[in-house]
Amino acid sequence: MKYDATLASHQKIIRKKRRQIMVGTVPVGGDAPITVQTMTNTNTADIRATLKQIFDCAAEGADIIRVSCPDQASTQSLKTIVTESPIPVVADIHFHYRRAIEAAQAGAACLRINPGNIGASHKVKEVIRAAVDNGCSMRIGVNAGSLERHLLEKYQEPCADAMVESALNHAKLLEENDFFDFKISVKASNVFLATEAYQKLSQVTDYPLHLGITEAGSFRTGTVKSAVGMGMLLWSGIGDTIRVSLSDDPVEEVRVGFDILKSLNLRHRGVNIISCPSCARQQFDVIETVKTLENKLSHITTPITLSIIGCVVNGPGEAKSTNIGLTGGGKDVHQVYLSGVPHHRLKDENIVDHIVGLVEKEALKIEASKANVKYEAENSLLGGSISLPTTNSK
Repeated sequence: MKYDATLASHQKIIRKKRRQIMVGTVPVGGDAPITVQTMTNTNTADIRATLKQIFDCAAEGADIIRVSCPDQASTQSLKTIVTESPIPVVADIHFHYRRAIEAAQAGAACLRINPGNIGASHKVKEVIRAAVDNGCSMRIGVNAGSLERHLLEKYQEPCADAMVESALNHAKLLEENDFFDFKISVKASNVFLATEAYQKLSQVTDYPLHLGITEAGSFRTGTVKSAVGMGMLLWSGIGDTIRVSLSDDPVEEVRVGFDILKSLNLRHRGVNIISCPSCARQQFDVIETVKTLENKLSHITTPITLSIIGCVVNGPGEAKSTNIGLTGGGKDVHQVYLSGVPHHRLKDENIVDHIVGLVEKEALKIEASKANVKYEAENSLLGGSISLPTTNSK
């Protein structure tokens, strides 16, 4: 069978249908887009530092952000943080159930509790009551490193079955208290353990699933583990919201999260650069060009594909499936493609600034087209009473 690049680029992953909950104003599950979230690593009591990190992550596209609430100083600061945050805030609770109650009262959009360390069932019930009274959703956060003692005794070690049993036990407790606005995670630092647990959980429940490979490590190793583990799950249709866990700036977690979704054609944000690793055939410095372009195009949020290929072996083919393409052509003059079609030639010294200009122009064109479609749709619904914006030419 002949490989059809056009057909392949339009193949879609079919996500497993799950119920939908709300985390503040953000839907999770159902037919909502897979959301990207992260977690601050500041002292939550330091309101200014925490809000700065939240705004930085929101600027990168984060849909939801989590903050740790280990003490009263944190939950007292939470009210201001929630009020000023541009995205919904999840309160991360461990060990002390009263912190969860305080966080709900402070306005948290969601409470993340770890069943293994939150305490007795009556304490969980009090947390549920606080969530209901304050309009919070919840996340049951099972972690292989903090499973309940009786499950460790039963299974002798952290395993997928123990993690799923923990999740289902606590889901049942929430359900018995008429609470259904929750999502579930079953995280582990071991990729095989985490993926097995999510696969098994997906088969026995329809609650939205929060994916993550916990404590994945530094930027490089954590990115690889997260991409492998979450990539397998997402490819099979499992997952409604994701968090990449890195020992790094939370902004990097957001970027990697979107890159994982982009690679699977599940969600697109910003410029997706397709580039070759470079070799002796390259006609310009591909590596430095791509590094500079990534930096100079980081302000673009419109989904755009850009191919930067050093020679004509794969360049023309890659350019056919991207919005804008550059292929090394020899003698310091290279070929630029627009919408897959050869458009003009470009000299070495103009590469970066010229490509940035083309991408910015394409972004404006795409956004203008979206705006016109929106106006036309609203105009149609209202019987033609809205006038479309016009431009004056002189």
